Amino acid sequence: MAKTFDYFFDFGSLAAYLAHTQMDKIKADTGANPIYLPMLLGAVFKATGNVSPVSVPAKGKYVFVDFKRFADSYGVPLNNNPFFPIITTTLMRMLTGLQMRSDARMHEFMDIIFKAIWVDALNLNDPEVVGRVLGEAHFDAKELFDLANEQATKDRLKDVTTQAVERGVFGAPTFFVGKHMFWGQDRIDQLKAALKS
Repeated sequence: MAKTFDYFFDFGSLAAYLAHTQMDKIKADTGANPIYLPMLLGAVFKATGNVSPVSVPAKGKYVFVDFKRFADSYGVPLNNNPFFPIITTTLMRMLTGLQMRSDARMHEFMDIIFKAIWVDALNLNDPEVVGRVLGEAHFDAKELFDLANEQATKDRLKDVTTQAVERGVFGAPTFFVGKHMFWGQDRIDQLKAALKS
């Protein structure tokens, strides 16, 4: 049986974007595949009493500098999004819906949304911008908005978010190898070591 690891994330997390850019390398280095678990980071914060780093101005300013260093070391683009925070509920529901129906374009959707937020720095709080981004990528925007509004989709995302909190998740990205938790894209080396052991 192929080795796997659980991967909890939200598009609105800059650290999750950085982790996303490293998924292929993680798979290549370890032979392990991620089990993608889209969650709502805002709900996780609320449930755990955690807050975004930007809630502390000095920390918020530093965090982007720190993440830019990681992006440069990974050789991936990163731009500050002036519309942050992006309320990702609908986007995460779209992804959840695609995952529920085993849509072959799920990974392409993830690439597009992460890029729109953290490279193109677009305002994905605006449904019209979301629709344009999806349309340019040849997705049916109306279909995805409808999918996001289906009760089964909402329930699934809520359930995964609850599961995350119950397992001790307080931020994104969070990885699990069995019962062992690794939080943050800066723990990828530790994640790889656990997957290789």
